[in-house]
Order: sequence, then C-alpha cells, then structure tokens
Amino acid sequence: MELYPLLVLVVGIAIVMGLILALRVNAFIALIVAAFVVSLMAPGELSGKITRVINAFGSVAGAIGIVIALAAVIGKALMDSGGAQRIVNAMTGALGEKRTPLALLGSGYVLSVPVFFDTVFYLLIPLARSLFAKQRKNYILMTLAIVAGGAVTHTMVPPTPGPLAMATALDIDLGIMILVGAMVGLPMAFGGLAVARFLDRRNPIEMRPYPGEDLAAPQTDRPLPPLMLSLAPVVLPVILISANTFATALAGPADSQTEGWRLAVGITSVLGDPSMALLFSAAIALYMVARYCGRSLAELAVDTEQALMGGGVVILITAAGGAFGAMLREAGIQEPIQAMMGGSASGAGIGVLLSGAAVASLIKFAQGSGTVAMITASSMFAAMGFGAGTLDFHPVYLACAIGSGSLIGDWMNNSGFWVYAKMSVLTTEETLRTWTLLTASLGVIGLIVTIVASRILPLN
Repeated sequence: MELYPLLVLVVGIAIVMGLILALRVNAFIALIVAAFVVSLMAPGELSGKITRVINAFGSVAGAIGIVIALAAVIGKALMDSGGAQRIVNAMTGALGEKRTPLALLGSGYVLSVPVFFDTVFYLLIPLARSLFAKQRKNYILMTLAIVAGGAVTHTMVPPTPGPLAMATALDIDLGIMILVGAMVGLPMAFGGLAVARFLDRRNPIEMRPYPGEDLAAPQTDRPLPPLMLSLAPVVLPVILISANTFATALAGPADSQTEGWRLAVGITSVLGDPSMALLFSAAIALYMVARYCGRSLAELAVDTEQALMGGGVVILITAAGGAFGAMLREAGIQEPIQAMMGGSASGAGIGVLLSGAAVASLIKFAQGSGTVAMITASSMFAAMGFGAGTLDFHPVYLACAIGSGSLIGDWMNNSGFWVYAKMSVLTTEETLRTWTLLTASLGVIGLIVTIVASRILPLN
C-alpha cells in the first residue's frame, strides 16, 4: 500500500488546523495555502501544480457562485421586507413557539430532496434568525434543526447526486432507494433534533449580526407582506427545480422523446436551473423590499450590494475548501483508504454495513465531499461483488450505511461546514462543536437504524 498520500493528508490537515485554530488565520487564506501545499506534494507536472488549484477553485466557485450570491440577496430581502417575519408568525401561530424547531426540521427534510442542501440552508437560515429575534432563545437549536432535516435527505434520498450514484453503482431500483432512504432518514432527522437540543444547551450562543446588519428588534408597526408572497421566494425555486427533475424523468431518453416532450424538457431545464430559479426568487424578494419598506431603486442597490458582500465571503471560503478537497483527491488519498479497508469488507451481514460506513467516513474526512465519499465507497463495494446475490439483505441497506458514513468526519475541508459557519455567524471552534458533532450523530443514528432495518425487514 502506498503510504505517501496519507502523509500528504496529514500535512494538509495540520496546515488547516494549525493556521485556523492555533494562529487564527482567516479561513480562506488557510484553506488556499493548504490547497497549494497539498498540490505541490501531489503527483503531477510541476508547471501545472498551481494551475490545477486555480482551476479547482474556479470550478467550485463557478458551480456555486451564482446560487450563493442570489440566495444571499433573497435572505437579506426576506429579513428586510418582513417576509421572514410573516412566515415565522404563521409557523409559530400554527405550531406554537415550542414546535418551531420541528417546522424548520420538516422544511429542511422536504426541501433538500429536490434542492441542494447548501441552497436550502441559505433559504431557511433567515427564518431561523428571525425566530431568534422574536423569541431571543435557542439560536443553535434553530440553525441545527435545518441541518438535521436537510443533511439527511441530501445523503439518503435521490435525486440528489450521492444517493443517485449509489443506486446506480449498486443496481438499486430508484423507487426503492427513495422509499427506504426516506424511511431510514425520518428517525435520523428526529434523533438529530434531539441532539440539536442537547448541543443548544451546551452551547448557549447568541445570534450575531452579518456585516452591516442591525439586530435591533423588528418594527411591528409597519405592514408585513402577505403570507403567500412571503413564501414565494422560498417555494418558487423548489417548484421550478422539481418540475425540471420530473419532466426529465417522464420524458425518457432524449433520442426517443416526442417534439412536445422535447419542448417541455427544454423549457423546464431553463426555468428549473437553480441559478435561474433563484434569480426569479430574488426579483420577488427585492420587490417585497421596495413595496413594503418604501425603498427607492438607489437604496435597493445599496441593500443588494451589502448582501452580495456577505455572499462573496462565503463563495471564497467555500471555493477554497473545494479546492483543498480536490487537491487531496489529486494526491490519490482514496486508494490507500480503499486498500486499508478492503480486507475488512468481508462477510454478508452486519460487518459489510459497518465497513461501508467506515470507508465512506474515512473518504469524507480525507477530502471533504460527501458526494465523492458516497460515489467512491459504493463503487468500491460494487467492484468487490457486494450486491443482491451476495448479501443476506437488500443492497439498498448498504447504500444507506454508506450514506450514513458520509455524514461522519465532517470538518473544515467540506464546503457545507463553511456555509453553516458563515451564514450562522459562528467561529470555527463553535462550528466544530455544533455542526461536526450533529452530522456525526446523524451518521451514527442512521447506521444503527439501517442495521436494525436490515435485520427486521431484509427485503431480499
């Protein structure tokens, strides 16, 4: 087994943790320095080692930049217009203040099926902040409730990329993957909410302002937008993106589509692109600010610029974390981990579920991407022959175990870590004590539920 990639991993981890935790260096600087060092240590032509960091950074920024920027605008506009306050009033009125974390949990759970988790968190974090401004308590519980709901379906239920790739690699029917993933995900989410309550008590952190934000109590004497209009910026992207997903699935292969279906898929692919869907939502949200706050176009431009400045910081840090993870992959960190775990992935019972979770967790810790961890681990186990004919339970449980494992080991090389930290305005240490512990708990709960379900209802 080649040990050099493990040395590169240790060096990368030491740089990130040393710069951020010991020397208090800005997270963007620390991550990009670590990415450059890891790239220099990784195999490849010397002349291209800096370029590939830049390309990886640009690839991540290009993939998430527009979505994050627009979501930041939507979030600020919902807060400024009173739209978030209107939704909060409706939630607390329907469920009572004690059940609002449950509403955030359910929202994250449902919305993260068709929408990427990062986008869902951006859309819901203004509601959590508005809830705290109203109740003045349980800020960490509110933010972690979103994570507990959203992270579960993001890793367990197609059509998100990780679960979809696992279903393909392990030859699992998509309907079974959706059904069993959602079934395992429900106790994960509720267990995560219980953990979130515990972490909230252990970390009684007050909400902090974004740059330029005033945390004074919201004005109650001005009219709030109607509930349906307030919900539109949150719901519209889900509808448009879901319509694109369903239209593509119903239309079938491109070479056999009728003219009508081809036109329908073309329209939904444009309107349902996440960037386009969020652009429509941003327009509605800015209209609400202009209509209900009396902002002029010049004042609206200033508000938008403030939101984009906050979003820009998140884009930089997220892209740097993505570049760091990409350079660890360039170093070939997956191969020695596969070699370390391959011998233990034997047997057809609980051992293979534990091995699947362990492999996914190690890959996740090493390079940051849960999707990459799920794809790599499921491909590895498929190549080793674990499937319907060799397991004493349905391979969907192996996929659920791998998905659960991909939630364990979530730290500073994962873009979601920084999205949560920056949008919740938490320090790195606070994020490690909240986000990392919650996601690890979700993974452990999911693995336990998966093992129990595979014994009670093997489906083979």
